[in-house]
Amino acid sequence: MLKGTQQKSYHRPFRTVVLRRWLLACCAMCSGCLSGPPKAPAVGGSVIQVSAEVRDSLWEHAVVVLHRNHFQVARESKLEGVIETQYRGGSNLLEPWHPDSVGLANRLESTLQSIRRRVNVSMQSSGPGLMTVSVRVDKEIEDLPGLAANYEGGATFQESQPFTRDLDQVVGQTGPSRWLSSGRDPLLEQQLLGQIQSGR
Repeated sequence: MLKGTQQKSYHRPFRTVVLRRWLLACCAMCSGCLSGPPKAPAVGGSVIQVSAEVRDSLWEHAVVVLHRNHFQVARESKLEGVIETQYRGGSNLLEPWHPDSVGLANRLESTLQSIRRRVNVSMQSSGPGLMTVSVRVDKEIEDLPGLAANYEGGATFQESQPFTRDLDQVVGQTGPSRWLSSGRDPLLEQQLLGQIQSGR
């Protein structure tokens, strides 16, 4: 009888420890599932706040920065506080003098695929004596509707119809390009905003 009592008291703490660890593991797993997937970090560096007294000088400097980065201004409206540029084709690895493709990954992407970007600079009042300056860069990727004839012979003389001679040569793609949105370019946004803020 004593032996059985000793054996029972010996196994009770072990079972309690195992049960507690199992409950803690279940709670940890449930809390991880309820928390959901980790949120992506917010894109920083595309918005700054400055004094409204420097609006005119900052506006002119923003236009200079866009020209220095080889973006042509399409529309300026000080009333709306917006500067918009035209689309510009992304520079590839063989064009290091064009600074619009920031980083090796963007240059490699522009080398292997047609990319274009457009910049939107916004200067809005954010309170008494304050102004918010934001830079948005939209990136698009080209989607060709069909094959492009890159050489004159292939466009003029079809191999499947050797006796057909079309003297009106069609060199280029068969239809207009379609451009698909590829999101924003945070690296170029930070570069442009840093140049606007620093006054370089």
